Order: sequence, then C-alpha cells, then structure tokens
Amino acid sequence: MGVTNNPPSVICLINIFNQAFLYKNMDSYISKILQYIGMEPNNTGIVFWLTIGIGTLFIFYGCAIFCHHILIPLVKKLTKRTSTKLDDVLLNEKALKHACDLIPAIIITTLLPLVAAQQGLAYIIAMKICWVYIIVASVRLVCTILSSLYIISYNSEKTKNHTLQGVFQMLKIVAICIGAIIVISTLIDKNPVTILAGLGASAAVLMLVFKDSIMGLVAGIQLSANDMLRPGDWIEMPKYGADGVVTDVTLTTVKIQNWDKTITTVPPYALVSESFQNWRGMRDNGGRRIKRSIYIDMNSIRVCSEEQIDTFIQNGWMNADDYDKAQVVNLTVFRNYLEEFLRNHKLVNSEMTLMVRQLQPTPQGLPLELYFFFDGIDWVPYEHLQAEIFEFVFATLPRFGLRVFQSPTGSDINNIGTQATRQRSVSRRKNPGNSKNNTI
Repeated sequence: MGVTNNPPSVICLINIFNQAFLYKNMDSYISKILQYIGMEPNNTGIVFWLTIGIGTLFIFYGCAIFCHHILIPLVKKLTKRTSTKLDDVLLNEKALKHACDLIPAIIITTLLPLVAAQQGLAYIIAMKICWVYIIVASVRLVCTILSSLYIISYNSEKTKNHTLQGVFQMLKIVAICIGAIIVISTLIDKNPVTILAGLGASAAVLMLVFKDSIMGLVAGIQLSANDMLRPGDWIEMPKYGADGVVTDVTLTTVKIQNWDKTITTVPPYALVSESFQNWRGMRDNGGRRIKRSIYIDMNSIRVCSEEQIDTFIQNGWMNADDYDKAQVVNLTVFRNYLEEFLRNHKLVNSEMTLMVRQLQPTPQGLPLELYFFFDGIDWVPYEHLQAEIFEFVFATLPRFGLRVFQSPTGSDINNIGTQATRQRSVSRRKNPGNSKNNTI
C-alpha cells in the first residue's frame, strides 16, 4: 500500500497547533497562522482581538443554547420525578438561568490566558470584565436562592407563622454589599479586607444610612421570636390609623389592609416599641365577644306582685322553687331569663364566659350589661346576632314591667307641653270662676 503524503501547508499548520497547546502560548502562534495565510504583521494584532471577540460571542451563544435548550429542561424533568418539593423550589427556572449565566464567563476566564498575552492592557481589561460579570451573576444567584429559601420557610408548617421575610431581605443586602466590595477590589486591584477596614472608619455614616434597615431587622427578629405578629393577623394601632389585616412584613415596613380596603404602612420597630392590639386569640379560640349595656329606668324596678309571679311561672320565665315570693324583683327575673335565653341560643358559645350583670348606677339609669361570645369569628354574622339579641331584649323588657331609660327628645317635650295645656283647659272647665280670677 502506498503512503499518502500530506501537503506542506497542512503539516505546517499541524505543527503550529501542536506547539501552541504544548507551550500554552497561543497568541504568538495565532499571529503566525494569520501571517501564514497572508496577513500583514502590522495588522495581526487587530485581527487577533477581533478573532477573540468573535470566538467569545460564539462561546456565549453556544452556552446559551446548551443551557436553555438542553440543561435547564433536563434539570426540570429530574426535579419533577423526585417526591420532595424542595428541589422544585430551589432549582426553579430563575435560579437555573442565573447559574447558567456563570458558565460562559468561567469558560472564557479559563481560556483567555491560553490565547492572549497576560501582560497586555486588553487582556487585563478583558479579565476584569469577566470577573466583574462572574461576581454580579453569583450575587444574583445567591439572592435567588435566598428567595427560594424564604418560599420554603413560608410554606413550612413550623416556620410559616414567623416573620422571616425581613431576615432574608437583610441577607440579600449583605450579599449585595459583599459583592460590591469584591467588584470594587477587583477593579482597583486592592484587597477586599483593606476596603472593609476603610469602611469601618465610616461606620457612623453607614449606621445612619442603614438605620431603618437595622432597626427593622432587630424588630423582625423580636416579632418572630416572641410570636407577636404573623401575616394574616388582625391588629389595631390607633396612632397610625391601622385597623385591619397584616398582609406583608418586610425589613422596613409592615403593610396592613384596613377594613375600608386602604393600606397603612407601619415601621416594624413601632410594633416593638409601642403597643398594639392583636385579635389572633379571638380567631384561634373561635369566639367573638359581645359586650353591650342597656340602661334600665330605676323607677320601673320593683317587687313583683303575686299576679306577676303567676304570669312569669305560666310563661316559663321563672321557676317558683328558685325564688322567695316575698322577695321576687322583676329585674332579677329578667336577668336570669336573659342568661338562660343566651345559653340556649344556637349562635352563642355557651362554653365561654356568659353572664348578664349590673354595673354602677348612673344618672342615666342602671346599666344592665350582656357579656357573651358569638360562636364564630366572621364580622357580618356577628353583627347580625348582636342586633337580633338586643332587639329581642328591648321588645321583652315591658313584659317584665321594666322600662329603658331614654333622654327626652323634642317630641317628648312637645307631648309634655300638650298634656299640660290639656290639663289647664280641663281645670278651667271645672272651675270657671278661678280661671276668670286668674285672667284678671
């Protein structure tokens, strides 16, 4: 068999490539290749960097195609096949894209020393750009992972009721600050520790700039550790005009949606340093308190007659064995009747505190307070029950010989004047002589 002889040009190119990879000095050999194909020596530098630029673009494009069309779909399929949901959150599409953004820069940073002279200005600028890109992409990846960890903690039964969003936001700020320091140290060729030492001298200024963030972080830790506040809690802070449900707890603000659908923002440290009312206990216990008084006209309170007692017994409003007939007071019977009525009501929680009590007498009458709990937490049924109960109380009072105290209104005064006029006219008819004398 005959041996095929390679052309001299091919043999020359093969020797150039062998020497380039053996000695890792590809820039000179690429220049030799360019000269070999007819390029002028003075123009090889420009063409060399154009070649490097085009090659960089091809690497970026090739990595993008590989990552977005092969790697990311493959990782998604693998995470879907697992039983746990943690990998679905951690390896989400956004995190995978940020991770894939690192691959081209790492490849270029590795290959660039092999193809370029490491003393040139263009090489130094290119390497700095690559490292800055790697740092920025890494910080974005870390922030995405922190967001994924927050989602995992929010969906976890153990930590969902803790206000951890401010902590994760603070970690993101720390990651961004560290990344910024490393970027600055890369650009100016300084040690990051030196830059940190310089920042230590300006700690007072940094404390002033990040005052709200630092106080918010401390307040968020206190709120979470003491379980003082959770998203979804109904709180009241009259000082800030807040009365509604907590929708979001961040590093610097707590958002509260009021019942009129307006949004009130409160700084987290205000919830620690000042008092606020949290209605979570009402929601957890499943009962909503009703505490309201009516004022009884004290002139209508009296000992019941035997006829009234018999009427109360016949109507089932009292048990004769529980009272001394000589000391039965209509208000006592009414109080006991209301307590029994509330205890048997289907919408009243009889397992919680229930009573009908007297308060300190006032010039407006004797306050009779109804204290009980609605068996639920919804607002509309709560108001309906409250109205229904007191409408029944006002309608039932006269049956026990009691009256509600009510300040006289304009119509009451007119009625009093009309009755006085009628009485004078009747007295004049009965005593006409006296009326003439009075007229004279």
